[in-house]
Formats: sequence, structure tokens, C-alpha cells
Amino acid sequence: MNKNAMILTPSQARQVRREFETPTYVYSQAVLEQSAQEVLAFPHVFGLTVRYAMKALPNAAVLQLFQNQGLHIDASSGYEVERAIQAGIDSTKIQLTAQELPHNLERIISKGVRFNACSLHQLEEVGKIAPGSEISVRINPGKGSGANGKVNVGGSTSSFGIWYELIPKVKEIAQTYDLRITRLHTHIGSGTDPKVWQEVALTSLDIVHQFPQVTTLNLGGGFKVARVPEEKATDLQECGRPIQRALIDFYHRKGRRLHLEIEPGTYLVANAGVVVCSINDIVSTDAYAFLKVDSGMTEVTRPALYAAQHSITIVSGNPHTDLESRTEKEYVVVGHCCESGDLWTPTPGDAEQIQTRRLPEAEIGDILILGGAGAYCSAMSTKNYNSFPEAAEVLITNNGSLKLIRERQKLEEVTQGEIRILF
Repeated sequence: MNKNAMILTPSQARQVRREFETPTYVYSQAVLEQSAQEVLAFPHVFGLTVRYAMKALPNAAVLQLFQNQGLHIDASSGYEVERAIQAGIDSTKIQLTAQELPHNLERIISKGVRFNACSLHQLEEVGKIAPGSEISVRINPGKGSGANGKVNVGGSTSSFGIWYELIPKVKEIAQTYDLRITRLHTHIGSGTDPKVWQEVALTSLDIVHQFPQVTTLNLGGGFKVARVPEEKATDLQECGRPIQRALIDFYHRKGRRLHLEIEPGTYLVANAGVVVCSINDIVSTDAYAFLKVDSGMTEVTRPALYAAQHSITIVSGNPHTDLESRTEKEYVVVGHCCESGDLWTPTPGDAEQIQTRRLPEAEIGDILILGGAGAYCSAMSTKNYNSFPEAAEVLITNNGSLKLIRERQKLEEVTQGEIRILF
């Protein structure tokens, strides 16, 4: 059985289906806490704050768990800020970095939420609301990194952050509204190339030099994890040591101690979660054998969006059946949506092409576990497409018990916002 599926045993997978039905997201408390400790050990010298990019998995139980581990929060919208506060997160430990100004900006600033200005317009609006305050600015350093263009948030093709050549304008606006820029933020993308990440970190120090009041450098997140054996995960220690040395060198040259912030999302939760679903049909053509599951893009859209690869494990639906005795077979795994793009086994790098997976010969009623489903799955799915309700979410606690942390949505909840009119 693959590593991702090992967060729960075959008997637990059957228990999940029996108690909560399928499809269901399952997360491991032990893996979440282990990941938190790994990122808290990121090399630093003058202090470290780890902000969890909650957009990856915003469930309240996960937010609370990470707060208990000592993590702060990175929010991407005003709604995420409110959601985090509702989950019991200390508002002073939340930073908002958003593509649009939230409708509740004045309210959340009054609560002590840190705001990270991502454009000249945002910076000016904050100046009008809170003149004389401290603020963070996000600078686009001119470089980016990502597995594909959809996850690259740096460079000239990205709208994220203030283009580095506009720094004089940033200073002008700050002076107009007496804003003290004490935090500088850069973020380049999914981190598939640690070398680029390190280069941007060094470039960011040059930018910090232009802002004498900056005491905190936030380098974003995007550390790569390996969801399948063919992928290579970022070594945080290897990635961070050059940053640590650079901060020491900056101190010796400029006499300034910079507090470091990072914002991992995927790294913290990706391999802490799986989707447990059921094989409800098996069909064949003259070219392929297809496993149809009662899940799909309604729970995990990443394969359709990015040709993302996820581990797949079959568990016998019958506890008395020996799965090891079955022969292996090539399968394509497809979802339950009436959509040809609802595919969980795309060709790497090409979401429109199918690729088979070699799996134990499956039977209708078996359980299929999709690994690496903790990040950007429940939070970023085509939920309610074909009117399928949102799946339940379950946490495996450290004592092995299964705790429901989000109920399965009911059909009446899917349609509750609709207003009927008479014709």
C-alpha cells in the first residue's frame, strides 16, 4: 500500500465508508502535527513566523490544530479572515494577502488583522482608512516558479504584487498617508524550483534595503511535496540554509535583524489527507478498462486543472477477501460527473490525455483511496456540479478514533439559496 494511503488502515477505510458513507475526505492529526513541526524548524536566525496558507484546507478543526502548534494564518480574502476568526483564530495572528480589496477591510483592520498591500490601489485605500499605520507590501520581484503557468505567481506574466520597478511610487504613497512599511512580502509560486526560490529570497533582501523601516521579510510558501513516488519534495533544511546565511550576511552588512516569515499551505496538508470513495462501476472499451468511482472533480479537481498526479490504492470492500491474491491490471480512473474531463489518471503534464494505472484487479464495491488530497481538494473543487452535495470531512485523531469535522451536505442545503418565482 502506498505511503499516502497509510494514514488509515484498510479496516479504517471500511469504517469510514460504514459510518460516514463515501466519498469522504480523511485527514491525519499525526501527519498534520508532524508537518507543522517540520516547517517550524525552517532555518532562521532572528526569529521565524510560519503562516498557514489556509486556502489549501480551511476547515475550522485544521485551523485550530495549527494554531495549537504555534502557526499563524495567511488569508487570501476577507471571507477567509472572517472564517478564521469564527474558527477561534486570534485575529492578530492573521495576515490578509488578497487579489481584491475586501468589503470588510476597515472592520478587519480594526480587529488587528495585518494587511498586505498587493497593488498601488490597495496601498492607497489602506492609507485612506488607516493613515499613520504599519503595513506590509507585496512586491513582484520579476521572477516566478511553478509546475505550470497556473501556479506561477511571480514575474511579468503575473498580476500578483506590485511590480518591483514601481517601488518609488510605493514610497510616494506611503509618505502621503504616513504609512510605515515594516513588512515586505514576495511570493513566486509553487516552489518547484528551490534554486529560483532562493534567488528571489536574495533579491528580496536587496528590496528590503530600500525600505529602512522593514523588520520582517515574508518569502511566501509554495514548497513542493511529493504526492507520488516520481515527484521530488522540497527539502526545507536544504532550501532554507542559504536564506539563513543571507540573513546573517545582511545583518553584518546593514546592521538590521530581519524576522523571517514563510507561508506553506500544500507542504503542511497535502499528504495528510486522502479521499475515500467507492468503485461503483467497471466498464471497458477496446482500448481501456475504466474504474468509475462515486467521487471525482466534485472532490478533487487538480488532475483536470493541472494534470496533477495522485496516488491511488484499492482496498477490498470485503474484509475477508485477500487483495494480495488478485492479479494486477491497467485501469483508467474516472469520476461520477457527466464531464469527459472528470479524470483522476491524466498523463503527467497533459490534463486532456488519459493514462492507465497498474492496480489490483478491482471489483464493484471495492474502496478506492486517492492520496495526497489534503491540499487544494476540498477547498478547490467543483462542488455541487451535477448537484452532488459536498462530501464529509473526517479527522483521524492521535488515538486512532475517527472524528467528523464537517457533515455531508444535504440536497436541501445545495438549493437553499434558490428563489422560486411564478411564471
